[in-house]
Amino acid sequence: MTLRLGVNIDHVATIRNARGGAHPDPVKAALIAAESGADGITAHLREDRRHITDADIDALMAALTIPLNLEMAATEEMLEIALRHRPHAACIVPERREERTTEGGLDAAGQDNHLKPFIERLSAANIRVSLFIEPDPRQIEAAIRLKAPVVEFHTGRYAHLDGEARAQELRRIADAAALAAKNGIEPHAGHGLTFDNVSPVAAIPQLAELNIGHFLIGEAIFTGLDTSVARMRELMDLAR
Repeated sequence: MTLRLGVNIDHVATIRNARGGAHPDPVKAALIAAESGADGITAHLREDRRHITDADIDALMAALTIPLNLEMAATEEMLEIALRHRPHAACIVPERREERTTEGGLDAAGQDNHLKPFIERLSAANIRVSLFIEPDPRQIEAAIRLKAPVVEFHTGRYAHLDGEARAQELRRIADAAALAAKNGIEPHAGHGLTFDNVSPVAAIPQLAELNIGHFLIGEAIFTGLDTSVARMRELMDLAR
């Protein structure tokens, strides 16, 4: 199975918003990523609009010919936006105003009652729902109960460890991917992945998609976005 690459363009918007104006344009970045090997584009519309804006989502929906994965908190405001735009996919993520970026996975196991109506309404609109969770059997069991078709495993812990601790976390991700796939849930992964650490994760056979953003945008400063996306695509393909 070909491993899909989703490119997160949030931090193109972060650079734009640092100074105001329209440059650099996240939509232009999304189109370059698509031309360079990305299979989809991910954008997180946060409650505080610190990077991606409502206008960006409008423009992405109009311009993209590859799928858009809208990352969103489980709030009524974000649900209304998702239902209005109907992106290919919506990934429900935890969100706290004080965090710099998404820190850790969603506690799906502790929020069954809250999450269920969001998943049901998104699914009814033919939006493919994903839950961003830790690679933990308890969270996968919650995803099964909630009938989520996709889970995305948080790989931030793996990315920040080394040696045997990293190897143990990699095994935890692999076991979680196998458990999800066995139960009919498509497993994805993302957060903190780089050229140096992506290959072992990409080699996990059950994983169908990796979503990578911050590193690719940072690397683009030195090599260009087309080169950074193409290199990540190459490393993922080699791992398979």
